Amino acid sequence: MNFSFFIKNVLLGAGLAMDACAVSMANGLKEPKMKINKTILIAFIFGFFQALMPLIGYFVGHAILDLIEKFIPWIALVLLLFVGIKMIIEAVKGNDDETNDKALLTFKTLLVQGAATSIDALSVGLTFADYTVSLAFISALIIAVVTFVISFIAVFIGKKFGTKFGSKAEIAGGIILVLIGIEIFVEKMFF
Repeated sequence: MNFSFFIKNVLLGAGLAMDACAVSMANGLKEPKMKINKTILIAFIFGFFQALMPLIGYFVGHAILDLIEKFIPWIALVLLLFVGIKMIIEAVKGNDDETNDKALLTFKTLLVQGAATSIDALSVGLTFADYTVSLAFISALIIAVVTFVISFIAVFIGKKFGTKFGSKAEIAGGIILVLIGIEIFVEKMFF
C-alpha cells in the first residue's frame, strides 16, 4: 500500500459517497431536530453499505454480478422513489407533532436508503480484482470512512436548512431522493 493507493481510494470513496451525501442531507431536512446519535447512525449505515457493496463485488466477481448488474438501476430507482415519494406525501399532509414523531426516520428506512445509494458500488468491487484480500478490505475501509465523514456533515447541512424551511425542506428532501433514483437509473441504463 502506498500514498497513491490511499489517495485513489479516498477519491473513489468521495465519488461513491455523493448519493449518500444527498440522501443524508435530505434526512437532515426531514428531521431538523435529529439527535447526534442518530446522525452518527446514519453516517455509519451509509459508510457500512458503501464498504460492503464493493467487497461483495470483489468476492462474488464477474459471474454473479454480470447476471444482476442489469437490475441494479431498477432496484435503486424503486427504493429511492418509494422513500422519496413517502417523504413528500408526509410533508404535504402536514403533520402535527405527534404524527411527525411517528414519521421520523426509522432504522428500517435508513437500511433501505443505505442499500439503495450503494448498490451501484457493487461493480466497483470488480476493479479490485487484482488486489489481495487485505488490500480489498483496506480499500473498503477507506471508502467507509470517507462516506461516514461526508454523510455526517451532510446531515448537519440538511438540519440547518430543515430548521429554517420546515415542511418545504422535507418536500425538497423527498424530491432529492426521487431525482437521485432517476439519475442512477438513467446513468446506468443509457450511459
